[in-house]
Amino acid sequence: MKEIKVPELAESITEGTVAEWLVKEGDSVEKGDAILELETDKVNVEVNADASGVISELLVEEGDDVEVGDTVAKIDENGEGGGSSEAEEDSGQKEESEQQEESSDDGKQESSKDSQEEASEKQEDTKDDSKQDPNKDIVASPAARKKARELGIDLRDVKPNDPLGRIRPEDVEAAANQSKEDKSSKDSKKESKKSKKSDEKSSEKTEFEKPVEREKMSRRRQTISKRLVEAQQTAAMLTTFNEVDMTAVMNLRQERKDQFLQKHDVKLGFMSFFTKAVVGALKEFPLLNAEIQGDEIVKKKFYDIGMAVSTDEGLVVPVVRDADRLGFAGIEKEIGRLGKRARDKELALDELQGGSFTITNGGIFGSMLSTPILNAPQVGILGMHNIQKRAMVMPDDSIEVRPMMYIALSYDHRIVDGKEAVQFLVRIKEMLEDPYNLLLEG
Repeated sequence: MKEIKVPELAESITEGTVAEWLVKEGDSVEKGDAILELETDKVNVEVNADASGVISELLVEEGDDVEVGDTVAKIDENGEGGGSSEAEEDSGQKEESEQQEESSDDGKQESSKDSQEEASEKQEDTKDDSKQDPNKDIVASPAARKKARELGIDLRDVKPNDPLGRIRPEDVEAAANQSKEDKSSKDSKKESKKSKKSDEKSSEKTEFEKPVEREKMSRRRQTISKRLVEAQQTAAMLTTFNEVDMTAVMNLRQERKDQFLQKHDVKLGFMSFFTKAVVGALKEFPLLNAEIQGDEIVKKKFYDIGMAVSTDEGLVVPVVRDADRLGFAGIEKEIGRLGKRARDKELALDELQGGSFTITNGGIFGSMLSTPILNAPQVGILGMHNIQKRAMVMPDDSIEVRPMMYIALSYDHRIVDGKEAVQFLVRIKEMLEDPYNLLLEG
């Protein structure tokens, strides 16, 4: 018998939650087959069989928490799949026996069907000789009579479905169910009247119950909640705002979109412009590309930009590695690839770790303005928002309708001063309002 254990997942992950069993007991598996999907703090991972054979036992259920090294299943390396377990065989034999007994009941007179039934009836009849069985003259099978005694049902209250008037066990069960429904209905009416009277007597103390639905938070949602709260509690977080005139970016995209798509086989989106602008601003203000470790400031000499992606199970932040070395097409392709993997729950752990700065785009959901929370241990996060046409006063005092976007920078005031944060955001604004240099550089 081979035990399947939870393998080592990653340096920072020691436990997970059983999301879904991909096999059941009795299934044949080959070595390397995925048998279990495990939900961790960051991604879902598959646990594979490390031997071939038959799944003999599943030791944990979906929703259970397990740790690295825990045994989750057993494999019989000498077993054969497709066969039924002993319990299934016993169940089949029992079902077959019951079918044969019922068939025997239908084909014979009740006096010769089952000696045990007769003996049981005699014992019941001899308990009180002074009382006569009111059901004695009713035509019913011994199994039906036994069922009636077990359920406390008077056979005179049972309506047979047999055209000949013979009562069978299923008729007794139907009568019992009907009796329960009738009793429940009566009890409900009584309780309603009682409750009504109680409400009338002390209506000022009554609290009306409202329908609710409880759902356990997924492990990932719990982790997201914990880290967001920790970020707010440990960082001196502030947010500064600005607005960007998106006219030039939108015109440039309109001019180059067909050529760009034909050349690179990917659409020219907004995110590549913002990523390029962020990288340029981080080079000018390196403290926003740093983190705090103890009493030291660690300035990062690389530009791994996290892209917040919303999924059904919560927010994840896959990382575009070395964004400073990628062109517009490379950034768009990587963002598209990571976004798809996030939605398909296929992200690997190394695709989520080690970012130096994060961009989040609430504008795709219609957000006009927000204060994004830091993705610790990073000290800066840029929030994009919805583009809205607004009347703007131009340098010559004329008024024009322009597509405007509010942008927000949340930063850790412990190492980033307000002056640097404001200048960082202004620099991003300047690059986006004159994006041709960005395109030439990329």
